[in-house]
Amino acid sequence: MFPPSGGYTLDIEAISGILGSVSIACWVVVFSPQIIENFRRSSAEGLSIEFVIIWLAGDVFNILGAILQNVLPTMIILAIYYTFADIVLLGQCFYYRGFTFRDPRPDQAVDDGAVASETTPLITDSSAPGRMLTAADAEPGARARSPSSFRQRLASLDATHLSPAAPWHPQSTEPAEETQEPSKQRTWTQAILFNSTAVLLVVAAGVAGYFLSPSTPPTNHDGQTAADEQAASLRFSLWGQIFGYICAVLYLGSRVPQLLLNYRRKSTEGLNALFFLFACMGNLTYVLSIFAFEPICSRHKHGHWQESTCRPGQAQSIYGQYILVNLSWLLGSLGTLFLDGAVFVQFWMYSANATK
Repeated sequence: MFPPSGGYTLDIEAISGILGSVSIACWVVVFSPQIIENFRRSSAEGLSIEFVIIWLAGDVFNILGAILQNVLPTMIILAIYYTFADIVLLGQCFYYRGFTFRDPRPDQAVDDGAVASETTPLITDSSAPGRMLTAADAEPGARARSPSSFRQRLASLDATHLSPAAPWHPQSTEPAEETQEPSKQRTWTQAILFNSTAVLLVVAAGVAGYFLSPSTPPTNHDGQTAADEQAASLRFSLWGQIFGYICAVLYLGSRVPQLLLNYRRKSTEGLNALFFLFACMGNLTYVLSIFAFEPICSRHKHGHWQESTCRPGQAQSIYGQYILVNLSWLLGSLGTLFLDGAVFVQFWMYSANATK
């Protein structure tokens, strides 16, 4: 049960706290869908390893900047948690794809109308339309695209294929795949309902976390008032800002390899939409929680900052300084929010092409 609503005032500070709590809830679960997706598929083919590496570097600088800029301890703990989650994703990429720091380039499609030459392979791979079998595919160490597709091609062979008088016509497995497809893939409606329910549950958990957490007293155990805490949060740390902007650049750059990989593959298969959906929700609520800031006008007296009546323009000056201190985190969150939107456009484009 929630505490009585009469004990809470929904002011700017409360709105900022609720948004911040929802943001934390989103970031706590953001990596889980993709980690589970990779484990379920026994593959990390759809995830750009360069994306994970750059994101990991951004999280490391996020920790350094957060510590030096004296942000909330909760944000520092979350930044450390992000780093460990990145390492798990990176470990999955190494485990399923081998120890490499580059994304594999998709095979070049061969035009059906192209003129054959002496180097043109005579046999094509039926599992990948337009892809020719090359010598690399015949090497003992060559890796199959997937164990299931290899077993299907192996099962299609019989003794007639060994006769020089009988040409080899690989049997198509498309009808069997088409009959299995409806049972394996959720429809768009089911996917939207599932993802929406997951997001609502996480948002509800964040809101509940705020209301169930103990309220902050006007003065903490160190004798610091709210005005003291605000003054500390407005202090400008040079190295904290430098690391913060490096973090923002890395966060923005991390999405580019994933967008390029999706574009080259013409597919988002292997990516979990909830991974990016929770990232969007976390960034959006985080940005809104920063903007929802109510300046406290104060004056220094007896070793502490004490609230006082705002002078003309003082509140606007405090708010501007607060935004300036947090500008690197705002730019990083807003930029990644925009680029994650581009990933969702790719989800829509390539899924629409697949259904044609």
